[in-house]
Amino acid sequence: MADAFYLPDPADPNRFVSTELTRGPWSPDAQHAGPPSALLGHVIERCEPRAGFQVGRVAVEILGPVPLEPLTAQAKVVRSGRSVELIEATLSSERGPVMRANAWRLKLAEPALDLPMEFLPTGHRSMPTGTEPAMFPSTQTIGFHTGIEYWFRTGSFSEPGPAVCWVRLKYPIVAGTMPSPLERTLAAADSGNGVSAVLDWSKYLFINTDLTVTLHRQPVGEWVCLDAVTHPQPHGIGMAESALFDEQGPLGRSTQTLLLAPRG
Repeated sequence: MADAFYLPDPADPNRFVSTELTRGPWSPDAQHAGPPSALLGHVIERCEPRAGFQVGRVAVEILGPVPLEPLTAQAKVVRSGRSVELIEATLSSERGPVMRANAWRLKLAEPALDLPMEFLPTGHRSMPTGTEPAMFPSTQTIGFHTGIEYWFRTGSFSEPGPAVCWVRLKYPIVAGTMPSPLERTLAAADSGNGVSAVLDWSKYLFINTDLTVTLHRQPVGEWVCLDAVTHPQPHGIGMAESALFDEQGPLGRSTQTLLLAPRG
């Protein structure tokens, strides 16, 4: 088994070979949206990097199933500025674009703002310790579920409803690199609709068409916590939202628009 979600192509710096670790729960030939979202974050952070700037929001549009094939990831600055800039990134297969993302990169305050203590990070969720990680209910031997660890504080995959779940990458997004805080967060945040599922996996699909992550600070450590809830509606449109935390406290929020439909 590969030791990363993607392998860089030595002949093309924009091309990445997808490994089996990217496989999602809906089809053996399609990726979970977490790894390609993190891959978009990977190229966004490397796009004309500027010292003293940090990504504050990433909005990912999922244009269709992401095939388990080599992908081309490209990013460019489309709106530059002294304090904020907008970056666009595209992920494409041989058949064309499969995901797009917009990211706002903001200038960090220097010196740091003198804020009241109430606005500073404080511990909020207990870290995983001394407990076996949860196993994702998948029929696939290798996939995203084997490339990460889930650790539930409340809820579970077999218990429908809201959940508080810690998520950790077991492998780098791109081989030969260390996952950045943004990559870890994007990979984890796309599991919000899975950990807080309210519909029976065997009877329904609840596929997200997008992922928006807003961060007011970067996570610390390997684990990202999702305090997640799913809101289904009988007309077939739903939403999942997650409050994001690390060991030091709140990080931001993520949302996903969901297509709900019977299987088969």
